[in-house]
Amino acid sequence: MTVHSAGILAYRFREQGLEVLLAHPGGPFWSNKDRGAWSIPKGEFEPSTEEAPNAALREFAEETGLPIAGELVPLGTVKQRNGKVVHGFAVEADVDPASARSNTFEMEWPPRSGRAAEFPEIDRIEWFPADEGRERVLPAQAEFISRLQESLEHD
Repeated sequence: MTVHSAGILAYRFREQGLEVLLAHPGGPFWSNKDRGAWSIPKGEFEPSTEEAPNAALREFAEETGLPIAGELVPLGTVKQRNGKVVHGFAVEADVDPASARSNTFEMEWPPRSGRAAEFPEIDRIEWFPADEGRERVLPAQAEFISRLQESLEHD
């Protein structure tokens, strides 16, 4: 069964050009990973019970704790290496990464210790110039940045 996720690629314009907002996953497995590890704020949903745009808005709020409003621009879907299908949407916004507060998850840590530890789903979010964002984001999701740039060129 295919797992579906929906997320939002927030963007803004600065003097140096287009910037995108990316999230770094929390937890011990990701703590030392950077290039190719970031993601758009996203989360799983069931397409038979929820529409992708609603899931994307819900997940953005849960994972960042930040409000976001504006017209959602569909960026299509990508399939990640793990088989997950991600539905992407873009919205122009200017949020403050320092104000972000992620929801958390619990897992056994250290492994086989029998102890539960709590970690944020996202340990930080940052604005990146679009080209740098393309290098930092998970490889499949780089396509969302390219699609955003293409759609902005045609506006």
